[in-house]
This record gives sequence, structure tokens and C-alpha cells, in this order.
Amino acid sequence: MSDEPKAKKKKGGGIKMILLIVIAMVIGGAGAAGGLYAAGFFGAKVEGPKEDPNKPVLVLAGESAEEVAKAHAAPHGEGGAEASPHGAPHGKGIDLPPPSNPTAYQATYFQLQQPFTSNMSDTDAFAQISIAVSTYYDLRVIDAIKTHEMAIRSQVLMMLAQQPEEALLTPDGKRVLQAKIKAVINDILKQKTGYGGVDNVYFTNFVIQ
Repeated sequence: MSDEPKAKKKKGGGIKMILLIVIAMVIGGAGAAGGLYAAGFFGAKVEGPKEDPNKPVLVLAGESAEEVAKAHAAPHGEGGAEASPHGAPHGKGIDLPPPSNPTAYQATYFQLQQPFTSNMSDTDAFAQISIAVSTYYDLRVIDAIKTHEMAIRSQVLMMLAQQPEEALLTPDGKRVLQAKIKAVINDILKQKTGYGGVDNVYFTNFVIQ
């Protein structure tokens, strides 16, 4: 009789241990199942980031920039930077790099019709320049330049007015100005549409008087 309480106590302790093991197995199994679900098992699908349908694409040599733009443009009403009235998300945009092998792609050129005329920063002389741009991307880049030409002209003129005359009289100075104008145009495009895309800027007329 004296051993009966001890036996009951030992038996009760064994049952508690079994229950703890079972609970641990259940919790562990649920965690493993959740991990498998998150990893894509049990019918769950993990999707990567979606490509913006409004992002201009490179045009292969021999293709039409206009046809490529039509083929890749998002249907009316779908999301994208161009569809947004506020331009690029959070005021940022994406640079579209030139292709690593330009000969495999089609360059499209566009001449801005009106010249840019501005006084110089350190003299009474003024500069009058006409520019054209090129892109290896589809026609949406050129269309964006046309749409936002007023904003582009304003920024280019302000930048041009800050240039000293002597800098623009040298070939190196003109090349620096080309790079600055290209940066201005791409910055405006990124602000307004979400993407740049201008590969180069060309002077078609350059006069300082």
C-alpha cells in the first residue's frame, strides 16, 4: 500500500511527458507546413516583380521604333509611370542604359524644332544652339520628349544661361555642354514618365554672338 502513491505519481509524470512530446510535434509540424506553404508548396505561387509595361524597350536593328512601341505599350487604363498623372513614383525615375552592342540596335533621331537662345553668364554675348537627340529605345522616348518639351526647354535655357562664353568656344566645352543637356533631358523624362532613354545629344547649329 505504501508504494501505490509513488506508482500513481510516476504514471502521472509519464503521461505529462508524452503530452509535451505530442504538443511539440504538433507545433513543429505546423511550422514546417507553414514553411512549405511559403516556399511554394500546397499550390502557393511566388511571383517576382512585374515589368512595367510603360518602360521603353530597345529596338533591334531593322525594326521600327514606332511598331515596337505599339507592340509593348500598355493597354489604356493599365498602371505604369506614363499612366500616372504624378509621373514617376516618389519623384524618382530609372535610367535606361545604352546597349552594350549598339550595332545590333536601331538608333532613332529627333530634331527639336526651335533653337535655344540665351545670354552668357559672364558677358553680353548670347548663344543660340539647335539640338537633336538619339535613342536606342522605342518611340515612346521621342513621344515623351515632344509631350514634355516645354519643361525640357525651360531647364536647358536656365542651364545654358549659367555657362561662361569662353567655355563654349572650345571643343571640350561643347562636349561638356552636350553631356549637361543630355542629363537635363533624361532627368525631366524620369520625373515626368519614370524613364530616361536619351543616348546622345547633337548640335545641329551653334552660334555665339
